[in-house]
Amino acid sequence: MTKDTSSDGFVYLVGAGPGDPSYITLRGVQCLKQADVVLYDYLVNPRLLQHVRPGTECLCMGRHGTGKIWKQNEINSECIRLAQQGQQVVRLKSGDPAIFARAAEEASAFESAGIGYEIVPGITAALASGTCAGIPLTHRDKASSVALITGHERDGKGESSLDYDQLARFSGTLVFYMGVTSSRNWTGKLIEHGMPASTPAAIIRRISCPDQITVRCTLSEVPEWFEGEHRLRPPAIVIVGAVVSDTSLNSWFESRPLFGQRVLVTRATNQAEQ
Repeated sequence: MTKDTSSDGFVYLVGAGPGDPSYITLRGVQCLKQADVVLYDYLVNPRLLQHVRPGTECLCMGRHGTGKIWKQNEINSECIRLAQQGQQVVRLKSGDPAIFARAAEEASAFESAGIGYEIVPGITAALASGTCAGIPLTHRDKASSVALITGHERDGKGESSLDYDQLARFSGTLVFYMGVTSSRNWTGKLIEHGMPASTPAAIIRRISCPDQITVRCTLSEVPEWFEGEHRLRPPAIVIVGAVVSDTSLNSWFESRPLFGQRVLVTRATNQAEQ
């Protein structure tokens, strides 16, 4: 973080949380309220944009199959350009900016350009699993450690930096991000390196959203849920380990009245948050 001033442009890398708009931090809301421009990822809940001032420009960085998808260097350049014009810029990211969200690359670009910035943490999808799906990532008897793993490494990287021999013998909980399309690859490598095919696994799609889906299965069954006509689509995380079979936490989120139902309540715009 570098110091903010009212006269200079500034960039806030803000974590929007896992999906539910009420899960953003108070600091995140404060940043949105003072923003001149918001550059947001498509996974961000659009209801969060209700916090911005009238006239604030809000730019979506694109989604697959719908319009332009901004490249990372383009996002960096746009943030820098706007900040150099003296604007307060919010780069709104799903989850936490520092968990598979390229915050380090963006911060490095701002440092090189002499742009002040602040990183505002958010709730990452894995950490919402215990509260929203009833799956504790740690457990006194079943898991004393957690590993967050990408299921999709950088294109053109060459040799993988993931040690599947170590991961297969990991005594704690594994959580895979961005592993939907590559699920047959990474599950196969875990099994190939000794992890039992029967290891408990859970798929959580659109965690903390009204249409959240939780599927409990085994490691070998994970790819089947991501294939075929009725396959689960991104965004989804996959939790692997003994904690999945734990029943000490109830899935209160999915047990709420009207869960999964859409209810329309009409009211004036100035009453929307009441």
